[in-house]
Amino acid sequence: MTFGERIIGAAKLDPNTFEDIERDPTAMGQAIGVIGLAALASGLANIWYGGITGILFGFITSMVAYCVWAVAVWLIGTKLMPDPATKADFPETFRVIGFAAVPWMLAIITIIPLLGWLLMLIVYPVAWLWSMAIMVVAVKAVLDYTDITKAIIVVVIGFVAFMLVWGMFVMFGIGAAIMGGALGSSVS
Repeated sequence: MTFGERIIGAAKLDPNTFEDIERDPTAMGQAIGVIGLAALASGLANIWYGGITGILFGFITSMVAYCVWAVAVWLIGTKLMPDPATKADFPETFRVIGFAAVPWMLAIITIIPLLGWLLMLIVYPVAWLWSMAIMVVAVKAVLDYTDITKAIIVVVIGFVAFMLVWGMFVMFGIGAAIMGGALGSSVS
């Protein structure tokens, strides 16, 4: 499959797409590309507030958070809740998890001046729900689960880990912005 076919397959929740990604070690760059493009699209929406630094911060935050989510899914799915057929390694897990970021590429439309914030109210909830649905299908495929319920549980636990890391980065960013503002005003 091509990169474009994988993006479309992931967006359509096609289990065969995730099986293909799981089997293809060369898809690691594509998974990182999906996360990067999604982070860039989301970051561009914030260009009015954070500039290039905000985009870079969003990219790094997304990469780290997706790594944490993949580690959580891999550990929980292979060590705590494996099915008899489960045999995924971390690179396979990361590759399929990375493609769950596909819906966040839609965030690019929130860059539209004046309408961006309104579009964000629509795009972000849709992207979260769609991404979670993709994640469940991806986890079911990579962990070779026969039951979707286990995939949902693993995704939810992984999501909590993802949000904790993402929240830490956001708080760090807010703290840095406040300190930068405080230091900047005292230097003037």
